[in-house]
Amino acid sequence: MSKGNNFVFKGLHVVAWVIFVGLCIEAGGLIVNFVFSIYKPEFVQNLYQKLDLSEMYHRSKWAFFGMYSFILVVVLLKAYLFYIVVMLMYKIDLSKPFNSFVSEQITKISYCTFSIGILSYTARQTAKNLQHHGYAIDNLNQFWADSQAFILMAAVIYVIATIFKKGVEIQNENDLTV
Repeated sequence: MSKGNNFVFKGLHVVAWVIFVGLCIEAGGLIVNFVFSIYKPEFVQNLYQKLDLSEMYHRSKWAFFGMYSFILVVVLLKAYLFYIVVMLMYKIDLSKPFNSFVSEQITKISYCTFSIGILSYTARQTAKNLQHHGYAIDNLNQFWADSQAFILMAAVIYVIATIFKKGVEIQNENDLTV
């Protein structure tokens, strides 16, 4: 691998780490918000993203826990997605990238991305349904605005995973014939 490509790869590795850490901080902040919104709702306006769903909590605890569950699961899946990416970047051998580990990791990335997309889409539709019943959900849209993009991205990554799987098979056949 050339020096320029190696520099770009290391730069992308740093970017993946930054995104992973940022998503972990976001997940932690939202978990703290969740706990505080139940036990000390008066502090919510001072917390991370000021996600105040106390009105929803008082009207319907089921709606509150449902929406917060969607938020937490989507954010945790995004953090897990970038954990997989970071681990892939640590263990990939760019001189011989077609191996079973890389193929499995890319497949995991596609499944995780698809899960994020489907859960985000379901959450968005559930929030729209709650809005029709008079709930204020404007501050929730930021968590699932990109659901369709995740579903499309999952399809593309799955195609890449399938190509890698076939590449692993071909490379293993070539290793056996030599």
